[in-house]
Amino acid sequence: MTEQLSAKDWLDRGLKTLAKSGFTALKAEPLAKAMGVSRGSFYWHFADIGAYRAAILKHWREVSAEQVIAELETVPSGEDALALLLRRTFSARLLLERAVRSWATVDPEARATVLAVDQRRIGYIETLLRQAGFADEVARGRAQIFYWAFVGYALSDQTGPKARQQAALDELLRMARAPS
Repeated sequence: MTEQLSAKDWLDRGLKTLAKSGFTALKAEPLAKAMGVSRGSFYWHFADIGAYRAAILKHWREVSAEQVIAELETVPSGEDALALLLRRTFSARLLLERAVRSWATVDPEARATVLAVDQRRIGYIETLLRQAGFADEVARGRAQIFYWAFVGYALSDQTGPKARQQAALDELLRMARAPS
């Protein structure tokens, strides 16, 4: 690689490595080798592996929550942002989500980040449900149910029959429809 790598290049590679190989693979030497550079490039951007892992968690939060929400905020009025979110989420391979949640079982900083992302996502889903016309209590309850469904899906092997997956998604979409 002849170009100088940015911190974002390192973070993007870190997310890919995390999804593929887990948090224990987030080490300077193997990452540098995979990127075709010396470890000096890594240490130019990050004081140590702890700082890098903290930055990875922050980057994951940005990519997995804030960017998704920002994109949904651009959906034209009249289109159903929640239905779009559900369709995208329940058709995705969620290896990164699974890897971060696994990391959170052994690392307090990762756990705190996952909890913050969970709350952000649930709050946003609740907002979408309220905007669709659901009462506060119903919106709160359904937002939690949708999120539990998402976490279960993310942690499952996601290899069930397509018809069964589609039936579950159809039911979630039905639950997301505004009351008449």
